[in-house]
Amino acid sequence: MALVAGVALSSGLAGAQQPAAVPAKAAACAACHGADGQPILPVYPIIAGQTSRYLYLQLRDFQEGRRVNEIMAPLVKDMSRDEMRELADYFSKQKPPPQKFAADPAKAKLGKLKAEETLCTMCHLGGFAGQNEIPRVAGQNHDYIVKQLSDFKTKKRTNDAGTMTSVANTLSDEDIENLSHFLVGL
Repeated sequence: MALVAGVALSSGLAGAQQPAAVPAKAAACAACHGADGQPILPVYPIIAGQTSRYLYLQLRDFQEGRRVNEIMAPLVKDMSRDEMRELADYFSKQKPPPQKFAADPAKAKLGKLKAEETLCTMCHLGGFAGQNEIPRVAGQNHDYIVKQLSDFKTKKRTNDAGTMTSVANTLSDEDIENLSHFLVGL
């Protein structure tokens, strides 16, 4: 399926008259993140509709080793800053797909309370839409949210200037699970 998505994206490159041209490097992104913005596995993030600045900074951090991922690092290794910006702009303009994960209402309610307690909206804004280098987390994949919050907590991920590692350090595993159910449902 990922191969089909990649072929579908790359075949769109042939028509130069397209109003919103698909960047050449986007075909490689589709293998994991999906041609429609819905990743092939829930452990991968939804990048459609993500803030352009955040996407660009993540690509740069993968390239420079500030964010570690064995799949992303080789894909961005030789990418220019302009290619990164082009990809970030392209995916930021895509519409996020509807979330398929069925959030548990009781966990989501507890997650909302924890989000209010930890002041998540101070950075992620109301509605958790994100801003500039702060990601949109509303409607993000459950497994991805759990993994990222856990990685911030254990300091496996540290490309956040300390804000998320500090916040995540206060969260229990149950808090992380509840927050993910809340965020998925937004």
